Amino acid sequence: MFVTKKTQGHLIALMTIFIWGSTFIATKVLLVNFKPIEILFYRFCLGYVMLWVLAPRLLVWQGIKRELMFLCAGFCGVTCYFLCENIALTYTNASNVGVITTLAPVFTALLSIFFLKTERPPRRFYIGCLFAILGVGLISFNGKYVLSLNPLGDILAVAACLFWACYSILTKKSSNLGYNTILLTRRFFFYGLLLMLPALSIFDFKFGLERFSQMTNLLNIIFLGVGASAICFVSWNYAVKLVGAVKISIYLYLLPILTILAAVIILHEPFTFIAAFGTLVTLIGVLLSEGRIKIKKR
Repeated sequence: MFVTKKTQGHLIALMTIFIWGSTFIATKVLLVNFKPIEILFYRFCLGYVMLWVLAPRLLVWQGIKRELMFLCAGFCGVTCYFLCENIALTYTNASNVGVITTLAPVFTALLSIFFLKTERPPRRFYIGCLFAILGVGLISFNGKYVLSLNPLGDILAVAACLFWACYSILTKKSSNLGYNTILLTRRFFFYGLLLMLPALSIFDFKFGLERFSQMTNLLNIIFLGVGASAICFVSWNYAVKLVGAVKISIYLYLLPILTILAAVIILHEPFTFIAAFGTLVTLIGVLLSEGRIKIKKR
C-alpha cells in the first residue's frame, strides 16, 4: 500500500508527540536523584552524540552572522527552555507544566509579527489568548497548593514558553537557509551545551555517574537524550518539511492531554475539577487563537 509523503509526515508527527508527551514524566522521575541542570546536561550530551551517529558529517563555520543566530537558537531552545522547564517541575505538577507549555504557539505567533513580518492576527487570536491565560490561571491556583509556592513553577513554565517561541523564530530563519536538518539541530545542541557550562557551577552540578547504575535512571536518561531530544527534534523538523508548519502544529495540542494522562496513571498526581476545567479553557483558547475553532458572525 502506497503512503503519501503528507501521510508519512502526519504519522511521524503523531509518533513524536507521543514521545514528547511522556518527557515531563521521565524528568519528574529523574528529579528524585538528579538536579534539573544535571538532567539537562546529560540529556543533551547524549542527544548531541546521537546526532553525530545519525549524520557523521561536519558542518563547517558559516560566518559570524549565521553562527550568532545558531548560538541564540541553542541558548533559547536548549539552555533556557529546558532549564526553566526542569526547574518548574520541582515546584509544580508535570500536568501543570504540560498544559502551560501549550501557550508556546501563542507566543510564537506574537513574536513572528515583529521578527518574521507576518500579518497581524485577527481578533479571534487575541480572544483566544485571553481564554488561554484564564485557563492557565485556573490550573495554577486550583486550591490545592499554597498560593506563594505553586505559582513559581507555573511562572517558570510560562518563561519556558517564551524561550521556545524565540527558538521557533530563530529555527524558522535558519531552516530557510537550506541546511541539513540533522546538522543544523546538532549545531543548536552544541551551542546550547556550551552556554550551559557556566550554569553547572551556579546550580552545583555533580557528575555522580554511579546514579546511572539504577536501571530506572539509566532508561529515563536514554529516553530523554536519544528519543526525546535527538530523534524527536529531527523527526519533528522532518514532519514540518513534509506537511508544513501550520498544519503539523495541531498535534502540539495533544501534548497536555497525553502528559496529564501519564501523570495521573504513572505518578498518581491529583487532578481536580478546577484543573480539568482550566485545561479545557486553555486548550479552547489556544485552538481559537490558532484558528482551529471558528467564530461565526451573525
